[in-house]
Amino acid sequence: MTALPAYWLGPLLLEDGFERDTAGQIIATATRRAHLLIADGRIAELRFDAVPDDGRPRRDARGWLALPAFADMHIHLDKGHYGGPWRAATPFVSVAERIREEQGFLLDFLPDTRRRAEALLDLIAADGVAFARVHCNVDPVAGLATMEQVRLALDSRKHWLDYELVAFPQHGLLSGGTLKLMDQALASGFDVVGGLDPASVDGDIERSLNATLELAVKHDAPVDLHLHDRGELGAHTLERLARLSESAGLAGRVSVSHAYCLGELEPARLDQVCAALAASGIAIVSAAPIDVPMPPPRVLAAHGIPLSLGNDNINDHWTPYNSGSIVERASRLGERHGWNDEYSLSRALRHISRGLTPLDDAGRQVWPQVGDAADLTLVDACCSAELIARRKPVRGVLRGGRPGWWAEG
Repeated sequence: MTALPAYWLGPLLLEDGFERDTAGQIIATATRRAHLLIADGRIAELRFDAVPDDGRPRRDARGWLALPAFADMHIHLDKGHYGGPWRAATPFVSVAERIREEQGFLLDFLPDTRRRAEALLDLIAADGVAFARVHCNVDPVAGLATMEQVRLALDSRKHWLDYELVAFPQHGLLSGGTLKLMDQALASGFDVVGGLDPASVDGDIERSLNATLELAVKHDAPVDLHLHDRGELGAHTLERLARLSESAGLAGRVSVSHAYCLGELEPARLDQVCAALAASGIAIVSAAPIDVPMPPPRVLAAHGIPLSLGNDNINDHWTPYNSGSIVERASRLGERHGWNDEYSLSRALRHISRGLTPLDDAGRQVWPQVGDAADLTLVDACCSAELIARRKPVRGVLRGGRPGWWAEG
């Protein structure tokens, strides 16, 4: 890709600190007007005064607020209806029934998979996403054919969106020759080893987890396990995953998606499981659901467990819902957990920006800095708290300094 000449981006707003009332309560976020010099994919200079007349090109940021680029850490691009004729989902019975349902239509979906995946990528890019962790089926029905179509879609949008591709054994890992297909997928370019409910889908927690981790070690890949199993069954699975992943040398390289069970445990048991997860460096990914329990963010934070958000499914055979807005997910997270104040709302941003926030917890400005990658999202908001609470619109996205999606007008 041809390098862009250095250019000035601005004027824009950067968060500069918290404002407090006489009692010390944070009541607002201060901002400063700035210009950024973008060169070689990085932020080369920050100016809070006039831009020098140096002959460099300028891109108008119209006073929008600059924030770290958003990330969707769990999304499925295959098997979707979005990008095609409207279709609602059938009534949900069970995960097993959904799997049987998709086994019947996967091959019929293949001719439209790329086009619909591209439509989904355009949708999330318009909401500020510059990185996505994409879960893609590896199954005995379609083999690796789904992956090939999804990869074509991702490559067609690589100028504005980076990604990791997760080999996801949706129909179970231990049956139908899927383990061999997973090995082939990881050898052919998948980035992450996926997994699904070792107990309720694979029927053998130990075999399933060991097989998953062996693939990760063989291919030097991280792991992202879907875990829907509830209550003590889910808690036991998490504890076994923590112990086995640490023994396999994968500490800090494992994520668990959903983990509904963490929202159901008694406080003492929850702390026990979270301590095991933290000791093994396991991260949690959630879609901030409203119809099932979810891991409690403040407990995760107290244990130092990162929590990221993802859209998961967007108008597919699992659910007809979801706008594709990752900001909406963060807003829903805040609303669900009663984050009504300026400080809490501003902290919600980290769950959609891979942990980056313009201000640290003490209110010190830590982003952007000279030398940082020029990956940023521009929004029509006065601060990150307003963005989260009011779900304000995204106006532009930069990836590696290169303008990607950009609002017209």
